[in-house]
Amino acid sequence: MTAVPFPFRVSATDNPVDILTFAASAVQRGGAALATLVEVRGGAARALGAQVAIAADGGFVGYVSGGCVETAVAAEALHAIAQGRDRFVTFGEGSPFFDIVLPCGGGIKIAVHVLRGDEVLYTVLRELAERRAGVLSYSSHAQTLKPCSSNIQSSDWQGAEFVSVYHPQTRLVISGQMGEVEAVRRLAQAAGYAVSHSDPHEWRRGQCSNPIDPFTAAVLLHHDLDLEADLLNEALASSAFYIGALGSTRTHRRRVERLMATGASSEDCSRIRAPIGLFGPTRDATTLALSVLSEIAVARSTATTGHIREQKS
Repeated sequence: MTAVPFPFRVSATDNPVDILTFAASAVQRGGAALATLVEVRGGAARALGAQVAIAADGGFVGYVSGGCVETAVAAEALHAIAQGRDRFVTFGEGSPFFDIVLPCGGGIKIAVHVLRGDEVLYTVLRELAERRAGVLSYSSHAQTLKPCSSNIQSSDWQGAEFVSVYHPQTRLVISGQMGEVEAVRRLAQAAGYAVSHSDPHEWRRGQCSNPIDPFTAAVLLHHDLDLEADLLNEALASSAFYIGALGSTRTHRRRVERLMATGASSEDCSRIRAPIGLFGPTRDATTLALSVLSEIAVARSTATTGHIREQKS
């Protein structure tokens, strides 16, 4: 009988692209499994659909909890790979593993799927590379994982199948004063966001190469309403999940008056987060960046797929 290797963490990433890429590569190296969080009872550190990819050599990446059960999940996945059969595993409340306790006090169920190929993973990776959401449907009865076109907005059960939804990387399109732009760019990249800096003159000439999609936040850090006008109009015409603009409450009133004078609706104007940031006022670039990134993170976590249009409450 072949011994099952001991699991070991390869990377601390929880980026879905990294997890799926690792899984696809592991399939070619000798086998892999994908473990998915499919049920939460009580509190939990991760949302439904969180995943760990496990290679047949014991390496794994990803999270289905705060880090307290991933090695045990990987060990179960290695047994599943060796046997060639999927399985469900429960941790925390209701689990047979009495020595593994979740700090949150709840319980989670993990579906472990032994991957039979990598094409299904590359299908999702291609969608994400083209900045479209990817969706996979898992059937425990048939032990299959396949792409689907479900309209579900987040990972969850759809009848007897669990549907995992993958969203493209959050992107920021930033325009404004260089010191403030640099502070936001630096923190956003550290948070794992893709960042593009836009010259307002490019928008005015129609030469900007940074299209705004439903997974993009438009961040306007100008001290001049004229300089922000073209990018702001472009953002309002798009499905950006977040639009934020620098300026005081008085400045924003002037901004809204200008927009409505050119035909913008009150609904359009209500999409603009202004004064920008989750907290304020701020007096330095780093604090402003923290405030802006906090607000974007909240908007992104509550945004849905399709034409994501977050409204400021």
